[in-house]
Amino acid sequence: MSRRRPMATNPYHYPPDLISALIDTIPLLGRSKNDTIVFFRECGIAEVHLADLQSRLAADRNSISKYEIARTIIARVNEEGDSGLRARREIIRRVVEWEDFSTCWADKAAAARGHVTRVRQLVDAKDAFARMQQERDRECEERLRPQREAVEEAARQRAARRALYDELVTLFGMKAPRLRGLKLEGLLNRIFKLDGLGVRESFTLTTDSGQIGEQIDGLIELENQPFLVEVKWWKDALGVDGVAQHLVRVYSRAGVHGLIISASGFADTSVDQCRQALAQKTIVLAELREIVYLLERDGDFAEWLRVKARAAAVDRKPLHLPGLDDVA
Repeated sequence: MSRRRPMATNPYHYPPDLISALIDTIPLLGRSKNDTIVFFRECGIAEVHLADLQSRLAADRNSISKYEIARTIIARVNEEGDSGLRARREIIRRVVEWEDFSTCWADKAAAARGHVTRVRQLVDAKDAFARMQQERDRECEERLRPQREAVEEAARQRAARRALYDELVTLFGMKAPRLRGLKLEGLLNRIFKLDGLGVRESFTLTTDSGQIGEQIDGLIELENQPFLVEVKWWKDALGVDGVAQHLVRVYSRAGVHGLIISASGFADTSVDQCRQALAQKTIVLAELREIVYLLERDGDFAEWLRVKARAAAVDRKPLHLPGLDDVA
């Protein structure tokens, strides 16, 4: 006996043309009305679908035909959801694999062969259509995947920015300056990572004798350009004494630029000091409110730093506030 598999789509419901073909075919495969019921029972059809038909046969065999039996049972099982899926598949399998036509009335065997062939053709056609449809679906999925992944990534980014924004806002209510500063350093590193900036978190350099030489708040890298980071949360605007030590650190390192972030802003004297340093180094001054502004508006931190560094190097503006210059 040849083996044919059920339709590749494994549909929850039979389509109309297949229903018609099954109703025409199954009654021919057995000689009696009871044979038709037995066929469905062996397919796993629930007894609830068979009991009343069996009772009608027992009471009056002429009250129902094999075709009505087939039509009634197929309609019932076709209306079921998951619970009837296995039986529907089994009906298809048994019909398309049917090869013993000795069970048919002799004068119906040829017709039975023809109808089984018809069911096989329908199943094969629907298999081919299903495979083409699956291939189209796969191709469509491949085309849409980058867009979907981009949308999902954007949603994750927005959620991450909102969480970081909420965390940053809570720092303004902290009363312990040292703890607040440490939390801000770690938080800024996570913020910069959002947009692909390379980040090295705070680190300490020691002297040959093992003494602490320098404590660096962090380092970020933009397009292979390292920026040594200093974070300050003072009560008053940073003056020269607030930026001088970091300028020394930057001057002592070839190819390294400087980024100073202040929660309290900068005095004119410190801005002038950094402007003079621009002759040798790119020094970028940033206010913490810029970070808040960017988080609120889903801004790009890599582009933000790129714009500020360009303003410092080209326009000699160490304190450039993109997006904030026009904000009161």
